[in-house]
Amino acid sequence: MTPPRELLPYLCERRGAPSASVGKRGWLRMAFELDGAGRSILRELERRTPIIVQQELYFDEAMPTMPCVYLLSSGGPNVDGDRYEHHISVRRGAFAHLSTGAATKLAEMTSDYSSLTQTFELEADSYLEYLPEPTIPCRHARYVSRARIVIDRTATLFLAEIYLSGRRHKRGGERFAFDILSLATAAERPDGEQLFAERMVIEPSRHAPDTLGAMGRWEVLGNCFVLAPEQITEQIYTQIRPTAAQDLAIGVTRLPSHCGLVIKVLGNDTATVKRTTRSLCSTVRQVVKGSRLPDEFPWR
Repeated sequence: MTPPRELLPYLCERRGAPSASVGKRGWLRMAFELDGAGRSILRELERRTPIIVQQELYFDEAMPTMPCVYLLSSGGPNVDGDRYEHHISVRRGAFAHLSTGAATKLAEMTSDYSSLTQTFELEADSYLEYLPEPTIPCRHARYVSRARIVIDRTATLFLAEIYLSGRRHKRGGERFAFDILSLATAAERPDGEQLFAERMVIEPSRHAPDTLGAMGRWEVLGNCFVLAPEQITEQIYTQIRPTAAQDLAIGVTRLPSHCGLVIKVLGNDTATVKRTTRSLCSTVRQVVKGSRLPDEFPWR
């Protein structure tokens, strides 16, 4: 991935292993499809270390044919020069739930940046839930995330990512002490029709995030996208209540091209934001699949 212009000031010669070298460039390609019995299965899987993919599990009693897959890493926190790529396909009629085994930690960086490039491809009548654990940037972290979604008009995707302002219990505090987060999401139809593009560049040294109109007094951001057929989108929209409470704020709006919704969740407590995003996902599943998301495991 060519670095975006906002990362150019942070590029310099590395002392350690070259960027994207073995152990620093992990990639993943996986595809779900229906088997002959109507169960969704992980049909194809290729990966390169340090990315690890846990065997699919079928623990959801409300949807016993849905595979739940956790993405893991053997590389510890993301450090400068790490380059990760995910390509996730959900074929016609298939469905899946994806998450990560733990939060993504972005370590302090001195000479480069870390990046994650994701591609989601959803075919006709497919369904995907992607709820990774939060991303935690340490002091001087630099991170680029690029997500490209290719989705059929009849498919449904719930995508939710959570970002903290820094390590919460670090001595001296790390609230917005990272160097830069560059986050972008774009979607299109299989025929190339562009649906929407969103890009956020958070660079605390240049523009303070804790101002009115940005993060304000909040420290945790949940960024949720719901892409679904228009009729389903409207049903979901009517069930989401915008909130401006002491401990939580929720805002929702329709995306261009009648393709779905974008929902922002703000809070000061990670557990509250996680619980809210799962509740939103449960609402989507209830409308699309007729069942609710199971309770989160108590140790997560």
